Amino acid sequence: MPHILIVEDEFSIAETIIYALKTEHFETSHVSTGSEAISLIQNNNTYALVILDIGLPDTTGLDVCQIIRKQSGVPILFLTARDSEIDRILGLEFGADDYVTKPFSPRELVARIKAILRRTSSNSSPQKLISHTTTGISIDSLAMTIHSDGKPLDLTAHEYKLLATFIAQPGRTFTREQLLKHAWDDPGSAMDRTVDAHIKTLRSKLHASSSKYTEVIQTRRGLGYCYHPPIT
Repeated sequence: MPHILIVEDEFSIAETIIYALKTEHFETSHVSTGSEAISLIQNNNTYALVILDIGLPDTTGLDVCQIIRKQSGVPILFLTARDSEIDRILGLEFGADDYVTKPFSPRELVARIKAILRRTSSNSSPQKLISHTTTGISIDSLAMTIHSDGKPLDLTAHEYKLLATFIAQPGRTFTREQLLKHAWDDPGSAMDRTVDAHIKTLRSKLHASSSKYTEVIQTRRGLGYCYHPPIT
């Protein structure tokens, strides 16, 4: 039974979420502050997903997300009362997998959670290990992980799918629409800027793993993005 951590300081909203999730046979835990959430994540890595409110009494959900992302790749779904594009983009840039704007439909929330969990669950069909030894980047398709010079990259589900798409076809230019179709179960729910935000964080993680990967994902102005592995 998937265990969902709910970080929400409005008790009535938390109750609604808990009821909706338990109806769909999810296990839930609820805290109302960012500090409690961080403590639980540090001491419990078994959560299947975190529902994280952006407006918390002790900090912001964005700050909590950044801290979580330094130690865990657990999927994160933001709850936000703000509906501006910049807030949505910021949430995705900070490492969230999706967001829901208040007021929301509990049914839609559960549907989005199920979609995220489908994306992050291991593929049940046997797959081979795809290894790109010329760049030091390898993909374990069964475990759905990507390694840089033998070290695992801490990627969200969308970042994993984007990078796997690039690596499978080096040199090919992908439009944002094509990348949305490859990396999102419901491409219509995301925007072109969503792809840009994930590419930005993906580039940062690749650069942090090794400076030789700084320019591997290149922008083709007016067209999209392409992957050019370094020659070593």
